Amino acid sequence: MSGHSKWHSIKHKKAAADSKRGRIFTRLIKEMTAAARSGGGDQDGNPRLRLAVATAKAANMPADNIKKAIMRGTGELPGISYEDVNYEGYGPGGVAIFMHVLTDNKNRTVAELRHILSKNGGNLGETGCVGWMFERKGYLVVEKAAVDEDKLMDIVLTAGADDMREDGSNFEILTAPESFEAVRVAMEANKIPTASAEISMIPQNYVKLEGKTAQTMLKLMEALEDHEDIQNVWSNFDIDESELEEAS
Repeated sequence: MSGHSKWHSIKHKKAAADSKRGRIFTRLIKEMTAAARSGGGDQDGNPRLRLAVATAKAANMPADNIKKAIMRGTGELPGISYEDVNYEGYGPGGVAIFMHVLTDNKNRTVAELRHILSKNGGNLGETGCVGWMFERKGYLVVEKAAVDEDKLMDIVLTAGADDMREDGSNFEILTAPESFEAVRVAMEANKIPTASAEISMIPQNYVKLEGKTAQTMLKLMEALEDHEDIQNVWSNFDIDESELEEAS
């Protein structure tokens, strides 16, 4: 869809700014703590923790921060117990929004998310209201300038990826969740840098937004991304690049 941009392809472009704000460190520390609490501190036997640690290292997080986050999760250090929760809702133009949250107070979090959504032309929905519109997939992004297309395709398909496609100046690789780690490791072994690597919720279809509706949607997504309890937020909107430039 040339000339358009979807939220999952916008997000990794924000990573540098998020890192400067320290926002990405906060998220990753919570994710490592939660992953270690639910699956133990051994990365070899805990894929969720292994991915969180790899992402933290890619973001240049100090090793001591990583170690302490894991130790809080295993109980070796005192720390907050976070609960994994998914929330679903709608944004301007009827687009679907799926949010993954780590919180120590669900009542507070749901009230704050409801306020953010209603303030920006959206509303919180019931569990399951939009989840069926998304498919859980491994999602990796590689900048075109970083690798030869044929080489990348051979590596990821051999490792078990489902699909590789172009998105502007990037390649997007999609995998089944259970194949994600093998594909990520294969790319790492071949020294192919990723701009993004995560288990994502990929929309099965998209809603085109324009004008004021598009601008309001972008403001809503920024507000949700800035909430301290949100680990990830996905949506099925699609907008023109010109709308993005206007917003920035």
